Amino acid sequence: MKRTIENPVVGDRVTFLKTSKETNGEYVHVEVELKPGGGNDLHYHTCFEEHFEVVEGHLNVKCNGTEYVLGPGDKITAPAYSVHRFYNKSAGDVRFKAIVEPAFKFEEGIRIAYGLAADGRCSKKGLPRNFWHLAILIDMGETYFPGIPYRAQRLLYKGFGRMARLLGKHKELQKYLQ
Repeated sequence: MKRTIENPVVGDRVTFLKTSKETNGEYVHVEVELKPGGGNDLHYHTCFEEHFEVVEGHLNVKCNGTEYVLGPGDKITAPAYSVHRFYNKSAGDVRFKAIVEPAFKFEEGIRIAYGLAADGRCSKKGLPRNFWHLAILIDMGETYFPGIPYRAQRLLYKGFGRMARLLGKHKELQKYLQ
């Protein structure tokens, strides 16, 4: 598999420094190049934490209601269940490293999401246009959104994820994992 993948929709690039396979699932270590205006929306994970360290530029991170502006050498951790997001408000690119621990299914999820984006199968926000693909990705990533009760999201996402797999929709995504 490629070490570097790009998402043309949101304009960022991820290089796998250590894959899940290389760490026996303990963690995934990536370097991210984020264009101005790039980033993600507020969310949280239940099964892993994310460690960020800025290499170049300035990265904005919002974690549990507090906004941080990180420069080269600065670090921050978004623990499991913390509502967080990262984004680039600056005029230039930002480069940062991230460790997702444990690896869970982060690598598979990002490879699928970037593959779908490269194939023109995502919205302008980088979300899969196909509902079943979205359900599978959200289920894989244990990604939840603030403002919606966790139990309701978990039931819906797990249910729709299972249904998508029963319908064979996961087979359409396997090409992104080769």
